[in-house]
Amino acid sequence: MRDTLRHLRSSLRPIYGDRETEAIIRIIFHHLKGWNLTDMLIHEPEPLSPFIKSEIDKILQRLLRHEPIQYITGEARFHGLELHVTPDVLIPRPETAELVDIIADDAKDRTDLKVLDIATGSGCIAIALARTLRFPRITALDISPAAIKVAQENALTLKTDISFICADIFSWSSNDQFDIIVSNPPYIDESEKASMEKNVLDYEPHSALFVPDNDPLRFYKRIANLSEDLLVKGGRLYFEINPRHASDLSHLLKAQGYSDVEIIKDSFGKDRFIRATHP
Repeated sequence: MRDTLRHLRSSLRPIYGDRETEAIIRIIFHHLKGWNLTDMLIHEPEPLSPFIKSEIDKILQRLLRHEPIQYITGEARFHGLELHVTPDVLIPRPETAELVDIIADDAKDRTDLKVLDIATGSGCIAIALARTLRFPRITALDISPAAIKVAQENALTLKTDISFICADIFSWSSNDQFDIIVSNPPYIDESEKASMEKNVLDYEPHSALFVPDNDPLRFYKRIANLSEDLLVKGGRLYFEINPRHASDLSHLLKAQGYSDVEIIKDSFGKDRFIRATHP
């Protein structure tokens, strides 16, 4: 065990740095052995079986190719939940969990809210809201059948009742109405690819990440237009956003008649979310 840890650290630190390397190692041993950090310390002097050594080596080789550990294990933590992820969906980010907290704080003790999550991916936002809000009725939409399958599996595993729709937001419409519409759509400009890490660029689905430079707000425009009919009076629209387009999106929403439009910073101090109210 001690030799294995030494080998993992010396191999991974040049790529991932000290802090992320330690996090990855904890994930590996939790995945393979079910151990937490205390268990690892207890078992450090003990031998590992040839099978576990072989599995660790396989994982290491994939990590050295910059493949995300979440895709290797098929597991990602989000808002205190263990989600199944595949390369068909984005790996949930901590910032997105902050969006869940913002919505939950705004909703407070309200019950039976109808919620629509657009571009649900793994279902992380919809499922976290289902487990956080009081008796919500949640619908989640995505264009990808593979993503919907992953989200449905997660909803079933985590015992949440969510209605899923596989549809293209640019052609989909509904006569239903919602109290909350939330979306974390593709928002990274194509021109930003050059500065992105290999583990994102080479492995995560580009259709869920990128928008054309000449129309970076295309998803927000469509959702804002739809929400004029889909939101109840006083209903709220929540977006995760690209900080470089926060001001433009704020102006767009105000021009469309939304009130109380507010740009909200994430824990890193970046303009990461927008909240708006249907008049």
